[in-house]
Amino acid sequence: MDDTLKTETAIEKAGVKTEETLATELGILLKEHKAVDVALIDLRRLSIWTDFFVIATVTSGAHLSGLRRRISEFAVTNKLPVLHEHKKTSAGNGWDIYDLGFMAAHLMTEASRSFYELENLWNGGALIKL
Repeated sequence: MDDTLKTETAIEKAGVKTEETLATELGILLKEHKAVDVALIDLRRLSIWTDFFVIATVTSGAHLSGLRRRISEFAVTNKLPVLHEHKKTSAGNGWDIYDLGFMAAHLMTEASRSFYELENLWNGGALIKL
């Protein structure tokens, strides 16, 4: 076992959540609130600006609004800064991105997700099962 794994295990035993644990928890939270096809991609080997993508499909504008609220609550509860929020469309119903530092959460309509194909764009990252 390498030192990184030993350190993460010690940190987790001390009650501190690792970044991967937090990203996984956010993905599970989105699934619990009916986000469709939630994907968690580990980008640590590929990206210098973020470590994880959490990608989820929303089914309506109201669903998007509810999931936005859940992400904000999750960030506050876990003391994560929301560094940036970006809405890709003017109507706010195509693609919302939340930059939480070590992870970026993407809430997308089915049409936007199909068009941008983030999983294919970042296919070198490891897909983490939720």
